[in-house]
Amino acid sequence: MRRRWSRSSRVYLALSLGLAVAAGLMVRGHVEQAGAGGAASGSRTPVVVAAGDIARGSILTKSQLRIVPIPEAFAPPGALTRIDQAAGRAALTDLASGEAVTRTRLARVRAGPVASLVPQGLRAFAVPTSLPAGSVQPGDSVDVLATFGTGGAGQPHTEAVVEGVEVLFVLGGGTTGGSRGSPLALDAGGADLGSSITLIVLVAPDQESRLAYARAFANLEVAIAPPPEPP
Repeated sequence: MRRRWSRSSRVYLALSLGLAVAAGLMVRGHVEQAGAGGAASGSRTPVVVAAGDIARGSILTKSQLRIVPIPEAFAPPGALTRIDQAAGRAALTDLASGEAVTRTRLARVRAGPVASLVPQGLRAFAVPTSLPAGSVQPGDSVDVLATFGTGGAGQPHTEAVVEGVEVLFVLGGGTTGGSRGSPLALDAGGADLGSSITLIVLVAPDQESRLAYARAFANLEVAIAPPPEPP
């Protein structure tokens, strides 16, 4: 005699079959989505990347660069597609090995050694100091203080002209200046600086005028600011 299924068994079987069909449809959907994603990213474009670590201020050579094909969807904005578009230009930021070289990370074509490292909207200004050689490095932040009235014209007073400006170059003291870790250098000897230290700092246009006035009518001193807090 054929065994009859109980009502609860039939319900359980129906639920099992339904879940199996739903699982199959879900798997099929994931596979189709993966295939569509693969097709979308299948088209590749050449992107120029750093062949090794590159310091800010370095003049890029062809040997420091290489081409990597990546999916077009993942190419960063402003990415370069040919090595000759980057070779001979200065790096505005440090570049890690394998990092994409984009237009915004390179100096303008035919820019000078200082102008190539000055971001848009800022200026490079020279500040003479009495700091000892080796006390400041490119990349440090400094405050510039001005003391007016030391020559007898009015009551002497000191005020901060600019605060927290970045040092781009350090000249004098028997050293040449350049950005940290960079082969770029300036001829400090040609400026007849002797053992004194002159800092090339990055300032905004309004800070530039204040510094020029203070340099003409006051004694300048430089205070070294602490490094920023880690994130």
